[in-house]
Amino acid sequence: MSHALPLGSATGPRRLPPVLAVALVVALLALPVAPDGGGGAHPADAVSALVVLYCALRLVRDRRRPLSRTAASVLGLPVLGLAVAAMGAASPGAGLVGFGRYLQVFVLVPAAVLLLIRGRGDVRLLAWSMVGLAAWQGAVGVHQYVTGTGASYQGEQIRAVGTFGAQDVMGMATVVSLGLVCAVGLALGRTPVRHRLLAAGCALALLLPLALSFSRGAWIATAVTCAVQLLLAGVRRALTVGVAAVAAGAVLLGGFGIGTAMLEERVGSITQVTDAPDQSVTDRYTMWAAAVGMWREQPLTGVGLKGFPEHLDTHASLALSSGSDTDGAGAGYRKQPLLSPHNMYLLVLAEQGLIGLVALTASWLALLLLGLRGLRAARRSQRDGPDGLDCALVACGLLVWQLTDFAYADIGGPSTVLTAVSFGLAAWWALGAGARSRSGPGAVAGSGSGTEVPAR
Repeated sequence: MSHALPLGSATGPRRLPPVLAVALVVALLALPVAPDGGGGAHPADAVSALVVLYCALRLVRDRRRPLSRTAASVLGLPVLGLAVAAMGAASPGAGLVGFGRYLQVFVLVPAAVLLLIRGRGDVRLLAWSMVGLAAWQGAVGVHQYVTGTGASYQGEQIRAVGTFGAQDVMGMATVVSLGLVCAVGLALGRTPVRHRLLAAGCALALLLPLALSFSRGAWIATAVTCAVQLLLAGVRRALTVGVAAVAAGAVLLGGFGIGTAMLEERVGSITQVTDAPDQSVTDRYTMWAAAVGMWREQPLTGVGLKGFPEHLDTHASLALSSGSDTDGAGAGYRKQPLLSPHNMYLLVLAEQGLIGLVALTASWLALLLLGLRGLRAARRSQRDGPDGLDCALVACGLLVWQLTDFAYADIGGPSTVLTAVSFGLAAWWALGAGARSRSGPGAVAGSGSGTEVPAR
């Protein structure tokens, strides 16, 4: 049948794999963001919408069922809470915009990624594209630190932000972190040695720009995720790689003079919550308390999508500052308003209530549990393991990173499209290849619907 062929018909010309459309979305994040941070959607967001449309057209042409019942249930679960919260928004426009954004990040783009991946080779292609993007953004960030052209940090323009600018200081940190997670997963697989060595080298190199991002949330999420990946790959390997990573990190940071007082102070501030915290920590915990206050007013449905900024002033204490000061990286000084609590779970709780939070977290936990179950099966299988362990570690690692980082950040900015791609990769392993590996080796389910394509 035509849908079983990865590159079109046997008699026609050889076509490019469909997953390249997703790789294009990743590649577009290398483009610089407007310095004033003022304008419209990033090209990667626009192309991600086209990828969803392209996937839909392929389904119509191939006349095949898009998703299995399990996949449709898991990925579609958040829609219930989103619909309720959209109806409770302050205005129809705000509800529609918020509804579309959440659908893009957590439902439509992940489903499109799941459907467009045709095998493990496609997963590795996306993983390496994310590593390449991280290397590019990291290189720009290191240059910014060395030349003093980065975002302002404690009066000096040294903060590495890549091409995302001072208005999105988390953008480069997110990209570099996800690229590092992909590199670690590829390095811990059972692919050819040269591939693993290259991936390990990329992972070590990405430690430097990650440190220079001065992003505490990204540091914590990356450390947790890499530790989980190492343990999932095997305790013995975890100890060996862990010792090597610590030694290499010491050489990179100390040898390049990165172990400065600023970096040490930033690391120390992670645990400095009640003992003279800096203003950013104070603002964060004040907004967390405000989010909880909003939820208490509307515990089931929340204050509505895009409602957090409007209700912030009435729930925040006087300790909250008027905004975040941004400067440098090609842009002038700007007071950036505080529009979210920088905690995805509390943002959902405040705007969507218990209904939305339960729906979203249930979907994410289902992906995590099914993915870990598939990874365990891949490790135990002598036939399927050597081909799929790296894909499993990448997919599960990306999901663990997102769920950990959501305790310190939320969606927003151009890098959010990588969140959607990460959930799509996790969905492919949990609902497609992971499920297939538990029932037997060989082909993997490209859509989770029972349709099989040759493994690569």
